[in-house]
Amino acid sequence: MGLCGEVDNIDETKIYGVMPYMAPEVLRGNPYTQAADIYSFGMIMYFVATGKQPFGNRAHDYDLALDICKGANPEISEPEAPSNYIDLMKKCWDLDKNNRPDVFEVNKLITSFHELYGEDFFIVENEEIEIQFKKAEEYRKANLSSTENYQIVTHPQAIYTSRLLNPITKDLPKNNDDYNSQSLDYCALPISFK
Repeated sequence: MGLCGEVDNIDETKIYGVMPYMAPEVLRGNPYTQAADIYSFGMIMYFVATGKQPFGNRAHDYDLALDICKGANPEISEPEAPSNYIDLMKKCWDLDKNNRPDVFEVNKLITSFHELYGEDFFIVENEEIEIQFKKAEEYRKANLSSTENYQIVTHPQAIYTSRLLNPITKDLPKNNDDYNSQSLDYCALPISFK
């Protein structure tokens, strides 16, 4: 299961972690599951592919937590990673935990990526995937030299250490259906012109 939490904490109502790596259902107060770990693994895949922390340009506050619970994810494009890698990553981020791959499916796909990328394991029938990985590696190398000349600016309220998130997440709706009811109908508000 997840590695987020206070070592001596046995209170399952306390939510500890790094917000961008937390699954939406965990932010809403549901227990950690393997599906939540798969979501976090998808964020690790993002970091590996881009070298950037997810949501590094935003404050890690209630608004980000709400956006994550609504399905917001970091942007990534095909030059940064092969399409198969991006597809797996996005499956890991699925808002519905039941639609995320399980650990066996992730392992199978990552193993196939590794086998295709390693020169000892060239498989002709998956040549397209190998080409995608090589193009992504060329893109990364070409952009590595340009990124060395500037420092990635992280939002001052982006926090990448594990912390207690309950004060931030306590007012989040407890399930997906509650998000639509949270929007305010401005047309229904009484207006008084005096």
